[in-house]
Amino acid sequence: MESKQNDARDIQAVLRARFGFETFRPGQEAAITALLRGESAVAIFPTGAGKSLCYQLPALLLDGLTLVVSPLIALMKDQIDVLQSRGIAAERLDSSLDEQTYRDTVRRIREGELQLLFVAPERLGNERFLSIIAGQPIRLLAVDEAHCISAWGHNFRPDYLKLAQAARDLRVERVLALTATATPRVCDDMAAAFNVPQANIIHTGFHRPNLEMRVTACQDHERAGLLVERLRQRPPGPTIIYVSLQRHAEQVASDLVARGFNARAYHAGLRAEDRADAQDQFMADQADIICATIAFGMGIDKSNIRYIYHYHLPKGFEHYMQETGRAGRDGLPAICELFACADDCTTLENFVYGDTPDATSIAGLLDDLLDQGDEIDVSSYELARHYDMRKLVVNTLLTKLELAGILRAQGFYYSNVRYAPRHTQSDILAHYGEPQAQFLRAMFSAGTLAKKWVTLHPEQVAAATGFSRAVVLRALDDLEAKGLVELQLAGYRQRFRRLAPPASRPALCEQLQATFAEHETLEIARIAQMLRYAENTHCLTASLLAYFGETIEPCNHCHICLGDPPAQLHPRHTGCLSDLDLTALPELARTYPQALARPRQQARFLCGLRSPATSAIRDLKKHPLFARAANVPFAQVHHHCQTH
Repeated sequence: MESKQNDARDIQAVLRARFGFETFRPGQEAAITALLRGESAVAIFPTGAGKSLCYQLPALLLDGLTLVVSPLIALMKDQIDVLQSRGIAAERLDSSLDEQTYRDTVRRIREGELQLLFVAPERLGNERFLSIIAGQPIRLLAVDEAHCISAWGHNFRPDYLKLAQAARDLRVERVLALTATATPRVCDDMAAAFNVPQANIIHTGFHRPNLEMRVTACQDHERAGLLVERLRQRPPGPTIIYVSLQRHAEQVASDLVARGFNARAYHAGLRAEDRADAQDQFMADQADIICATIAFGMGIDKSNIRYIYHYHLPKGFEHYMQETGRAGRDGLPAICELFACADDCTTLENFVYGDTPDATSIAGLLDDLLDQGDEIDVSSYELARHYDMRKLVVNTLLTKLELAGILRAQGFYYSNVRYAPRHTQSDILAHYGEPQAQFLRAMFSAGTLAKKWVTLHPEQVAAATGFSRAVVLRALDDLEAKGLVELQLAGYRQRFRRLAPPASRPALCEQLQATFAEHETLEIARIAQMLRYAENTHCLTASLLAYFGETIEPCNHCHICLGDPPAQLHPRHTGCLSDLDLTALPELARTYPQALARPRQQARFLCGLRSPATSAIRDLKKHPLFARAANVPFAQVHHHCQTH
C-alpha cells in the first residue's frame, strides 16, 4: 500500500510539525524516500546520526503498523517516551510490562490503534505474539542493530538470522535495516537477507571530525593514576569510562569517588533499579562520570559527552567505533582516549575461547535432537544446562542446523499454560456470543483445577474442539485482555521438524566444530587488530575507518596527526601455570563430573569463565580454584588440562 502522502513537501511538513526539525541529517531523506516508494533499504549511519527518524517519520505516513525490532529494552523505552510526548501512538511488548499495560497494548494492536510497536528479535518466533499480530498489516519492519544478522559481524545473534524469513511470513511490505557499525562484508549480508537493492544501501560515512582519537601506552598498575591525571588536567565534562569486567566498573568508580569525583558504576550484574538510577543521574548531569562495561551505551541519547576513556582494550574495531561514537554528538570537540595495555588480551581471548563448545558437547546435543525422530521438542535452556554451553551457543547450533536443511523450526510454544478466573463461568460467558461461548465452555471443561489456577493443555483443547492451538491462545489472550482471567504462560520450548538426517553425524559434528573454530579465529584476530591500532604510526582515524571500507586523508585531529609520538606498548605479561597449585583439580572434577569432566570445562573454570554447569553449583562459584589461572592464556590452560 502506498503512503498517505509521499511527496517531498509532505515529508518536510511532518519533519517540522511532528519532530521539530527544519532539515534532515545526511542520509535520512534518502532512506525515508526509498521506504515511501515501497522499497526496502539499509541505513549505515554513525552512532547518534539520527537512524531512528528513518522509520519514525514513515510510520506516520503509512496506513498500518511499523514493527521495530531492537535488542535493548532501555532503548525501546526511551524512544517510546519521546514518541508519546509528541502524540505518536507507540508501544512496546516485552517481559518488563505489568499485566494491565500488557493487556492494553495487546488490545491496541488488535484494534489497529498503534503506529509503532517495539519488540525484541526473539518475539518474532513467539507463538503468543504471532497470534496477537495475526492479520495486522505490517507496512514497515525496522531492524535496529541489523549487523547482528551476519555471522561475520562482531555481535552475531541467531534470532536475527530468522528475521528475514519472519518478514516474509508476516508479509511485511518493506524493511529498513539499521546499524552504526558494518564492514563491507556485513553490509552485503544485510542487503542480501532483506533483498535490498544496491541503490538503497545508504552509507553516510563514519568520519567524525570533532573526535580527537588518542592512545596512551601503559602498564596495568599505571592506569588508575593515569586516569585521575587526565580527569584533573582536562576541563570537566560528561565522561564514560569503559572497562572489561563488572568488578572493574565497581573498582574504578569506588577509587574515583574516594578521590573526590562524582562517579557511578554501571554493569549488567547490578540490580535493574540501580542501573536505571545510575543512568538517570548521568543523563540529568547529576553524575559526571559513568564507569561501565559494554552494557552501558546503546540507546544513550546524551549529546554532550566530552570524554570516552577505554580503561581496558576493546574487543575489536566494531565495539570501539560504537563506544567512541557516543562522544560529541552535539558536534563540539570531544576526546576519545585508549589506555593500551597488551596484558588485556589474555582476558579478552579467554572469553572468546571459553565460548567455543567441545566435540563431546556438540555430538551429545546432535544425538539428543536427531534421536527424537521427525518431531523434535526442545528447551534451549535445558540443552544449555545439560551440555554445558551458553544459551547463545545452543541457539547458534540450532540455527545452523536449520540453515543446513536438517531441521525446520515449527515455532516456540509454552508447555505450561494456566489461568485463574476472576469471575464465575457464567459471568465470563456473558461477554461473548453463543458460538464463542460454546468454544469457551469446551476449553474450560478441558482444564484441571487446583485451588486458584486451572492448568490447560492447548493441544487437548484443539483436539476436542477442532480448532488450532493458535485459536486457543487467542481466546486466552482475549479473556486476559478483558480482565476476565489472569493468565500465566511458562515452559518456553521450541518445536522442530526433522527434514533429512545428515549423511554422517560425525562429519556434521566436525563441520559444526570447524564453524565455531572459524568464529573463534575471527574474534581473536579482532583483538590483535586493536593492538596493531594502538601502535599505529600513521593517522589513527584513517586506520580505524579503513576497516569499515572508508578512505580519508590524514584527519589532522588524532594524536598522531597532532604530532605526538606513536604509542609503544609494553611486552605482554601473562601468568605461569607452574607457579599455581592445581593439585586439587582432579578430585574436584571427580566430585562434579557434570561441570568439570572435560578439559575445556576445566580450563574455563580455572580461567574464571562461568558456564551453565558451574553456575548451577553453588560450591563451585566460591571454590579457591575458580579463576586461579585468570591471567594465563586459555590455550595454555586447556593444554595443561588435556595432558594432566
